[in-house]
Amino acid sequence: MRRLPFYLGLSFFLVIVAFPFYWQIVTSAKTSDEIWAMPPVWIPVQGLETGDVPIDAQGGTIRGPQFLTNYTNVFLKQPFGRYLLNSTIVSGSTTLFCLLVGAMAAFALAKLRFRGKNLVLALVLSVSMFPPVAIAPSLFLFLSQFRLVDTYMGLILPYTTFALPLALWNLTAFFRQVPSELLESARVDGAGYFITFWKVFLPLVAPGMFTTGILTFICAWNEFLFALFFTTTEEMRTVPVGIALFSGQYESPWGEIAAATVIVTLPLIVLVLAAQKRIVAGLTAGAVKG
Repeated sequence: MRRLPFYLGLSFFLVIVAFPFYWQIVTSAKTSDEIWAMPPVWIPVQGLETGDVPIDAQGGTIRGPQFLTNYTNVFLKQPFGRYLLNSTIVSGSTTLFCLLVGAMAAFALAKLRFRGKNLVLALVLSVSMFPPVAIAPSLFLFLSQFRLVDTYMGLILPYTTFALPLALWNLTAFFRQVPSELLESARVDGAGYFITFWKVFLPLVAPGMFTTGILTFICAWNEFLFALFFTTTEEMRTVPVGIALFSGQYESPWGEIAAATVIVTLPLIVLVLAAQKRIVAGLTAGAVKG
């Protein structure tokens, strides 16, 4: 009984957090009539009924639950597969670039002695504090001069303006937790800084690298403003921009939009669940000395 208030509060909190996900999944399974029904439909009865589900642009159908129509229309009416490919390429490239550059910079800031280390970290923090909408116009002019608008590189470079500071700050904290005596021992054995970084320090901060990579990938995957500014053709749109432009001529296809968000969210959920142990290990690395 003493723990009852705690569990009640925890249950209430979980309901609040999980309700948007539940509602999005339910909306993706509703027909148009159920979406606009009043009072709201909590269980999509019509969506679960069997009917003709389109499977190709030529009018082919199969028998199945009606809610699958929303999911198939996402790919039939929109180049959603292209959106997914674009987001994967841009987010993956941004993550790899930020981990490579951020790890080397973090090693230098955490373990090497040189003037201006604190100034560099302060500059990195100040760059990350700029609102994206304030720098987007100037970045657009810069990319236009180098003909990078509507290209993968034209998205990867701006994405690093907010992803690299995040990676650098996280990795600097992880590198600081590695004993400095390892650097001195490697130097005594004749190893250079790069060999020391690559063979000694990098394996020790692998959980932190994995955690930082997951966070960076999610930030790049969900980025909307830069992708909207720097893409002008449908072939180069990323998933957030593509979903935002799903709207039809007379009404918004809310069922298809909900289905698209479910499709986009599932890979991130699977990735986080599969890497849960590594993420927790990275977040708690160095929490206890000894």
